Amino acid sequence: MAIARSLMALLALLGLSGGAAAASFVLPPEGTDLVGVPVWVHTRYEDTLLDVARDYSVGYEEVIRANPGVDTWIPGVGTRVLLPTRYVLPPGPRDGIVINLPEYRLYYFPKPKKGERAQVITYPISIGKMDWNTPIGRHRVISKAKNPSWYPTENIRRDHAKRGSILPRVVPPGPDNPLGAYAIRLNLTSYLIHGTNNPDGVGMRVTSGCIRLFPEHIEQLFPLVDAGTTVQIMSEPIKVGWAADTLYVEVHPPLEEESESQLRMRFTSLLREAAQGHGIEIDWPRADAIFAAAMGVPTEVPVRRVTVASQP
Repeated sequence: MAIARSLMALLALLGLSGGAAAASFVLPPEGTDLVGVPVWVHTRYEDTLLDVARDYSVGYEEVIRANPGVDTWIPGVGTRVLLPTRYVLPPGPRDGIVINLPEYRLYYFPKPKKGERAQVITYPISIGKMDWNTPIGRHRVISKAKNPSWYPTENIRRDHAKRGSILPRVVPPGPDNPLGAYAIRLNLTSYLIHGTNNPDGVGMRVTSGCIRLFPEHIEQLFPLVDAGTTVQIMSEPIKVGWAADTLYVEVHPPLEEESESQLRMRFTSLLREAAQGHGIEIDWPRADAIFAAAMGVPTEVPVRRVTVASQP
């Protein structure tokens, strides 16, 4: 695929990986909050948006939000598509696994070996559907399993039975196992980070609370993560960060249980807090347009520089 080869060359120059491999970036110093670069590609006649997204480690919701008006299944020959491969890092410690639910994305901050620079690796994910919420909070990895069996909970079996699907008490490893080939268990009963036998669902709100990755991504993450690794699950639809003295904001639609009015107040508060002490004023009408679009893409915040008059 020509666009894949050209992007790989670009990513190699920038020192990060792409394609089927997860996006991996050198971690910037404190005070710099963005990693990656946005990438534009042109589709071929056989492409869907999901095909293009998976090629570059982007999930369903991410690519849909970034390309309003583009047909998901038949984008057409030569359609220009934005791959949202630039990220404002999630707030908080750059440590262990961090999952941001409205972003449908997992960040892993491995401990650097001696002499190596710190990195961040990021993957698109699926999260818990309505009434099967993925629990926020600070958790930890307690075990890992290759070729795991699936033990569906009674609630899951009842839910499937209502839809005419009778689940056994144990689903053995194999192509019918929805956990895929690898599972990482958290210290939360029945909650896992795992693969899938239905990769088309990655990047959607479709699970029973677990975190689901593309098969090639869980295969990469599995050997990197040890028991005891912290797992911070958060719900941050708005991320604000700095890069090269420029303020950026990344806005995602809230999950259904979050109020839009509360989200707008948080948007205003975060921008005001970030601007404080930097000699800038937010251009609020233009900033509000970014909030309303909620494209999930880091966007430069429109500001005016403020000149402070010197005292006589």
